[in-house]
Amino acid sequence: MEIGTVGVIGVGTMGSGIVEVAARNGLKVVAREATPELVEAGRARVEASMDRGVARGKLDEPAREAAASAVAWTTDLDDLAGCELVLEAVPERLPLKLEIFGVLDRVLDPSAIMATNTSSIPVIDVAMGTSRPQQVLGMHFFNPATVMRLVEVISTQLTDPAVTRAAAAFAAGTLGKRVVQAPDRAGFVVNKLLVPYICQAVEMYESGHASAADIDDAMKLGAGHPMGPLTLADLIGLDVCLFTAESLHAEYAERFYAPPPLLRRMVAAGRLGRKTGRGFYEY
Repeated sequence: MEIGTVGVIGVGTMGSGIVEVAARNGLKVVAREATPELVEAGRARVEASMDRGVARGKLDEPAREAAASAVAWTTDLDDLAGCELVLEAVPERLPLKLEIFGVLDRVLDPSAIMATNTSSIPVIDVAMGTSRPQQVLGMHFFNPATVMRLVEVISTQLTDPAVTRAAAAFAAGTLGKRVVQAPDRAGFVVNKLLVPYICQAVEMYESGHASAADIDDAMKLGAGHPMGPLTLADLIGLDVCLFTAESLHAEYAERFYAPPPLLRRMVAAGRLGRKTGRGFYEY
């Protein structure tokens, strides 16, 4: 199927990146947030990112204007009715996702694809909130979506194989992403490997095994990673790391998936990383 108009629900850090990627690749985008204030914050986030692209020579001014004008902003889910593909990128709360997918089930064309960007909630749980779970799958982008080339495409037991093929072809052919097919299991591919690694780094820091800077430098210089695990945790958001670790532990019941106490305490204290100005480091 041809996908020319894409809906994005939730334009926070991740959703705004998806909006920009889609608009810069010639698509019409309908971006939806819950309130006018959140719409304006999302618009400002996208426009600031494109302005940085112009300043760095990665985007010329006409392309920037074309991309900005390709995005329609709204608070009304009914405005997504003409989209061939809708990507949901709201916070990781299943009742919220079910509410949204219930509305999409009502307003979208029967052939439309409904995708969730969840990093940890089982996709089948979201799909079963609709009358057409065969049209639902996961499309997991990575932050920042404008830079990170990977998209995990996650099919459930009920996803139509044609829907999976169409979503994968769209991500690869239209958006220029590298697609990895992943099972509908907590963590998919990346987070099943990454989150235990981050949790182990938090435990090492908490126990006094090494400083945050030394842990990060050791992995950058010793393992060739572009950034260390604690810097990466701050970038992802410690609340996201915690939620994903809890989901992994609930799914697999293995000790090494359990979030360390320090991670829970930092989230409770509002030290979530870059987005709050303080995590393992200050920003």
